Amino acid sequence: MPSFGTLRSPRSEGLHPKEEERDISMIVKGLVVGPLQVNCYLVGCEETKEGIVIDPGGDAPVILSQIHALELNIAYIINTHGHIDHVAANRSIKEATSAPIAIHRLDAPWLISPQGGLALILGVTPGPPADILLEEGDNIKFGRISLKVLHTPGHTTGGISLLGEGDIFTGDALFNMGIGRTDLPGGDFKSLIESIRTKLFTLPEETVVYPGHGPITTIGREKKTNPFVP
Repeated sequence: MPSFGTLRSPRSEGLHPKEEERDISMIVKGLVVGPLQVNCYLVGCEETKEGIVIDPGGDAPVILSQIHALELNIAYIINTHGHIDHVAANRSIKEATSAPIAIHRLDAPWLISPQGGLALILGVTPGPPADILLEEGDNIKFGRISLKVLHTPGHTTGGISLLGEGDIFTGDALFNMGIGRTDLPGGDFKSLIESIRTKLFTLPEETVVYPGHGPITTIGREKKTNPFVP
């Protein structure tokens, strides 16, 4: 089975920040879903229980069970990019929650594409289409939480990262000791490195990185040790 996402160093290790080191008003629940092992994140406001689903890449019953366990009311389904491994459960989550699907406008066509037959291989029917087209600088608000959209192309033309207060969800732009593939349609190595260096590595070093695959890390650690960013 081909992998859409990950180019990682074998030396990568997980980082597990203590709960009290984050803004305790924000719930972050990571789930590894689908055959390509995508990190799906449930992010919510502790006070209001409003939340979002980032990259529901499969295993919809597991995602929905965790939404129920966290007592979240889902306001949005956010795709960091349009590859099938990050969007495969969009339809099921939307049908169950009535939440709109949001993605950068440049990646929106992926949502209704068979993606070279991979949708068929994974048993996924393309769609539904995007309800909201995101752009650089947009703010996604749910409860008292706000995440800012950063356009971080390179893995795909419409890849985005979502920046909170001390946290960033990077999709397949930046991983723990790795970066996203650029040999797929829409990929461009130069653009990805520029995105990482100008949009991500300019953040405070203590910023916690929640990637699309693999363990979490920090901006500071990746600046010092990521072997794929010159």
